[in-house]
Amino acid sequence: MFELTDKAALVTGGSRGIGREISKQLARAGAAVAINYNQSREHALEIQRDIEASGGKAIITQGDVRLPEDAERIVLETNRAFGRLDILVNNAGFNRDTLILRMSVDDWDEVMALNLRAVFLVTKAALKYMMKQRWGRVINIGSVSGLAGNAGQANYAAAKSGLIGFTRAVAREMGSRNVTANLIMPGLIITELTKDIRQEIVEAVKQRLLVDRLGRPEDIAATVRFLAAEEAGYITGHVIPVDGGLGL
Repeated sequence: MFELTDKAALVTGGSRGIGREISKQLARAGAAVAINYNQSREHALEIQRDIEASGGKAIITQGDVRLPEDAERIVLETNRAFGRLDILVNNAGFNRDTLILRMSVDDWDEVMALNLRAVFLVTKAALKYMMKQRWGRVINIGSVSGLAGNAGQANYAAAKSGLIGFTRAVAREMGSRNVTANLIMPGLIITELTKDIRQEIVEAVKQRLLVDRLGRPEDIAATVRFLAAEEAGYITGHVIPVDGGLGL
C-alpha cells in the first residue's frame, strides 16, 4: 500500500531536517524525487546519493523559491527530468522569532516570503502540469503555531495560518481535475535545525504531549507518503496535525 511507483515528486527545502526525510520516504515508496535546495548543496547531494544507492531516482535542483523565476525553473527542471510532476511538497521554511514589539518589518517580510509567498509561487507553477495530467498531490507543511499562535512567533504563526486558507482554496479549485491539497501541521519535531531549542521549552512541550516522546521527521514523512498515494485520493482540503496531541 501507499506505493508511488511511476510518480514524480518535488520537495522544496528537501535537503535538510524534515524535508530530508520526506525526500527519502517518497523515494522508498518508488517516486522519482527532485530535491530542492537554496544553499545546502552538499546536503542535497548526500540525499541524492543515498537515494540512488538504494536503487531510487533523484535529482537536485537549486533555487530560491521566494523568487518567481526560480520557482518556475525548479518546477520546469523537475518535469524535464522525469517527464511529469505528480507530487509537490512545500516544505521550505524558516523562522525569525522575536516579540512583536521587537520585530522589524524585515523580520516579518522575510518569514512571510519563504513560508507563504513561496508556497503560492511553486504551487502555481506545479499546478499547470498536474491539471494536464488530471492527477496531482499538493502537500503543504505548516506548524501547530499556525493553529494556536505562539509568543515570539507572530510572523511565523501568521504565515503558517495563511497556509490553511491557501490549501483549501487550491483544494476547491483543483478537485475536479483530480488534484488534492492538504496541510500537515507538525508539532515540535527534533531535527538538526531544532536541536538548539532551550531545554526548558522542550520540557514544557513534553508536559503537554499525549504520547511519551517528541516528534521525529519520520512522523511527518510517513504522513506525506500516505497523502501522496492513490489511497488518499478522497482526502482534500484538510488540516492534519501531526503533533502527539500537542494542539489539543
